[in-house]
Amino acid sequence: MNDLIPPHTRGESIFVGDIPEPKNMLHVAVFISSIPHGKIKSLDLEEAEKSEGVVKVITAKDIPGENQLGRIIQDEELLAEEKVDFIGQPIAVVYAKTKEQAEKAKELIKIEYEELPAIFNPREAAKKGSLIAPSRTFTLGDVDSIWDSCETIVEGKVDSGGQEHVYMETQSCLAIPQEDGRLLLYSATQNPSTVQSTVSDILDYDMNKIEVDVKRIGGGFGGKEDQATAWAAICALGAYYTKQPVKLILDRHEDMIVTGKRHPYSTDYKLGLDKEGKILAFSADYYQDAGAAADLSTAILGRTLYHVTNAYFIPNVRVTAYSCKTNIVPNTAMRGFGAPQAMFVIECILSHAAEVSGIPISVLQEKNLLNEGDQFPYGMLVEKANARRSFAQVIEDSRFHNLVKEQEEFNNTSRFIKKGISIMPICFGISFTATHMNQAGALVNVYWDGSVGVSTGAIEMGQGVNMKIKTIAARTLSIKPERIRIESTNTTRVINTSPTSASTGADLNGKATEIACKKIIERLLNVAAEKLGQGEVAFENETVLLNSKKTDLAWENLVWSAYLSRVNLAAQAFYATPGIYFDSEKEKGKPFVYHAFGTAVTEATVDCLRGTYTIDKVHVVHDAGRSLNYLIDLGQVEGGLVQGIGWLTLEELQYENGRLISDALATYKVPDIHFAPEITVKFLEDADNPYAVMQSKAIGEPPFMYGIGSYFAIKDAAQKFRKDKDWDYSAPLIPEKLLLYLYNME
Repeated sequence: MNDLIPPHTRGESIFVGDIPEPKNMLHVAVFISSIPHGKIKSLDLEEAEKSEGVVKVITAKDIPGENQLGRIIQDEELLAEEKVDFIGQPIAVVYAKTKEQAEKAKELIKIEYEELPAIFNPREAAKKGSLIAPSRTFTLGDVDSIWDSCETIVEGKVDSGGQEHVYMETQSCLAIPQEDGRLLLYSATQNPSTVQSTVSDILDYDMNKIEVDVKRIGGGFGGKEDQATAWAAICALGAYYTKQPVKLILDRHEDMIVTGKRHPYSTDYKLGLDKEGKILAFSADYYQDAGAAADLSTAILGRTLYHVTNAYFIPNVRVTAYSCKTNIVPNTAMRGFGAPQAMFVIECILSHAAEVSGIPISVLQEKNLLNEGDQFPYGMLVEKANARRSFAQVIEDSRFHNLVKEQEEFNNTSRFIKKGISIMPICFGISFTATHMNQAGALVNVYWDGSVGVSTGAIEMGQGVNMKIKTIAARTLSIKPERIRIESTNTTRVINTSPTSASTGADLNGKATEIACKKIIERLLNVAAEKLGQGEVAFENETVLLNSKKTDLAWENLVWSAYLSRVNLAAQAFYATPGIYFDSEKEKGKPFVYHAFGTAVTEATVDCLRGTYTIDKVHVVHDAGRSLNYLIDLGQVEGGLVQGIGWLTLEELQYENGRLISDALATYKVPDIHFAPEITVKFLEDADNPYAVMQSKAIGEPPFMYGIGSYFAIKDAAQKFRKDKDWDYSAPLIPEKLLLYLYNME
């Protein structure tokens, strides 16, 4: 019976922490900065080195190669050398026989600092010129010439907070020395080739001496795209020096302290409408809190700029974004990669504009939705626009106009319980915005018994990419999925991989898999033609067809015949997304191969006595192209939506002088099953996508943005109780903040 249940659901899947521990394995404790900014005056390791069980203690001076983690900008040391820039920055590493011995020795390290002034606010950083990189500006039309012709102009500020990834598997790595000085790293990373490359640079090795293997990871959400690299490098250094295996698994408290989060943003805006509600002009300045080093902040800032107008066409735009250097842990990739922050801002602005103009926000939204051929501020034209289709469909499916009337009737008779509703359209670009990263490889091996192994650069992190790749291979080869095994992602089998992020995992790696499978099936059909003689040969459902009729030549026999005929039963393939480009000097181009669209209607209830709320229902119509797997795509929509709701409602990161104080799941609240709303998802019909594998569309990140609608449904309900007070556009909208609004508290 157990054979019918997938191993993953039986708890048998292996993660880094489950790998049997090799003989003589060492454990790690990392000594981190306890201040946000300062010079290291002295560092005393003597007592730690003498502590029981300690094999090695290292600092920056022990790094044989480059003491550098920065991928886009080289500004982040693996181990702090002369100064520290944030609380949690690694300074020294202890390797000992047990975890307890390593932790005890770490406490014996003595350090003396000269503290320096610290910055914790991105606006203050910008004012002082503390920037990660120069600002960027996107423009369309002529904003300055339009303001005088606007009927309504709104100006204001929007703040959005960060977000902890809360992946189930914390940062982990096991490093095992191999012969000839090589290292094998089992790393919980979304980005094996960056781990390989960075560790190579740190050890002053060629990349071919570092093998990174990833079977799966226990969640990522962007938090293991670059942030996993440091912990792999720390393990690699220990294995390099001791010639013993080294394992590091952060506990949840450590993980929350030392890893970056979603970027908080603070934004100033100005927007103008005509009297019918068409948006004429939009300008904004976005201040991103990058933290103490670049990490991926500049790329994330770029995607913010790409999504400033969300699903709307605005003919005149000028937006500028600043990546601000502060003294907190470097912030990093998280689901949506800067787009949610931008899309939240434009929705706040439309909400403000609706209040001032008197035009309902739903009318403003619908009136300004994208049409085919409209231009984005970065120059790309809209193709296959499904913004209006999805909007109209969800209005119909949710009975939106009836819901508005029903809520109005309820609110008129209920003094302290109020209901609210919102609409959240989305438009999300699919591709890495760094053009060169849009590439992937695949290796498909057909064994002589007919079983198949597929290797790609995709990382399975619970999003179902392995199942999608298996589906692609099975459909292309026309065999049962049970014949196919998806191998671990390994840098010796598929090289130079791009990270599994930007919602491109199935698009890129699936397309490479399809190409490789087509090569093999073409060879097999040539073998079949030689055996069967003249006629049209095809392969379908594990059987060769001759002139559209079944033959006795089945899959296993065909494969065996090909082997006996010395035909290559392996194929390597490469895929690079065509037609995308971007001119960074002009800030114009076609950075995305396509866009994903959709709309959600959210219903919420607010208890105006206590300031608490529930998200009652969310109705979603999503543009998934031709889905490769309905259940996987449904799960991604539901999971992304709830995670997005959490970002704007419950999940508040709290710092005190640069120290994270919401540093455990007891003090950082995430949505649970009881908080989650009733969710209805409908995939848009007749939405085939010619730009991706098998007409599908990426689905990892776009649904996250539906969660933004929860903020405005709560706001709508709250303003039914309190109509005389201006709304403060800041998130997360925790119950305490809502209560202050409801009762004019300070």
